[in-house]
Amino acid sequence: MNNRKPELVCPAGGLPALKAAVDNGADAVYMGFRDDTNARNFPGLNFGADDAARGIEYAHRAGKKVLLAINTYPQTHNWSVWTSAVDRAALLGIDAAIIADLGLLRYAANQHPNNLRLHLSVQASATTYQALEFYHQRFGIQRAVLPRVLSLPQLWHTIANSPVEIEVFGYGSLCVMVEGRCALSSYITGRSPNASGVCSPAESVRWEETSLGRQSRLNGVLIDRHGLNEATGYPTLCKGRYYTNAQPYYAIEEPTSLNVLDILPELFQHNVAAIKVEGRQRSPAYVAAVARVLRAAIDLCASNPERYSVKTQWTSALDRLSEGQSHTLGAYHRPWH
Repeated sequence: MNNRKPELVCPAGGLPALKAAVDNGADAVYMGFRDDTNARNFPGLNFGADDAARGIEYAHRAGKKVLLAINTYPQTHNWSVWTSAVDRAALLGIDAAIIADLGLLRYAANQHPNNLRLHLSVQASATTYQALEFYHQRFGIQRAVLPRVLSLPQLWHTIANSPVEIEVFGYGSLCVMVEGRCALSSYITGRSPNASGVCSPAESVRWEETSLGRQSRLNGVLIDRHGLNEATGYPTLCKGRYYTNAQPYYAIEEPTSLNVLDILPELFQHNVAAIKVEGRQRSPAYVAAVARVLRAAIDLCASNPERYSVKTQWTSALDRLSEGQSHTLGAYHRPWH
């Protein structure tokens, strides 16, 4: 077994979350600017110039890396917003920029060839090693984040033939689509997650208490209805409950969270370079709790892989934070496409 530890990459939706990640075991944190250039552009989240600089200083002082997500797609009328984000990333001393758009990758590679490491965003929808070869040869990417729709055999095959490091999602909200290609939220709200950075934008979300239960709506469209004691998640179309054969049913995917603790030794064995936690929209307390569990699990697996087993307290701690208070291996253990 390969005993090289995968990096633990944790989300930072703001300076308190960044500090929580660093203080609780993250090897790297990823963040975004407070604009349309990142795919978690929710009100009240993300970084301005001053707090970005303070966050980078805090992380670097602790020996941790900071990655910047510039992972949405610029349009012709606002191209300069994205190029400015790339230039700011280089100026701030970001350890890597996570980029999806081909044109922006070319800009970053040409303008900052020696001082800005490039990672391919999951939003680029690259699912084969041939695609990764293209991005590596053309733009010099050094790591790729793979979508959460690959089975383990597909993942192992890609890693074995990839010219770049591979980062996979290890915990958090489970996107059942090939990231970067989903139009569900855009169809309902009129705002594209790939351009304006928000799936299910907050201004379109409503919860209503009715005699039938708590209703979740997205831009007026009923997504789900929950009983008094049922847990409710953030309303997204892919995890809505719809009438199928006259019965309410999670037609695409039920609310649950990805959790790879059970397959951690396999991720080590197949040379996964980094394990990513989803959740820049989550609280600092969430980030701290998840980072602590995954830090302990990764360290235990590295020190004694043959005797590694998932501790009950880890599962309990993460399930309390999970959507629907349950977890899954998603496509890693069952085919979706």
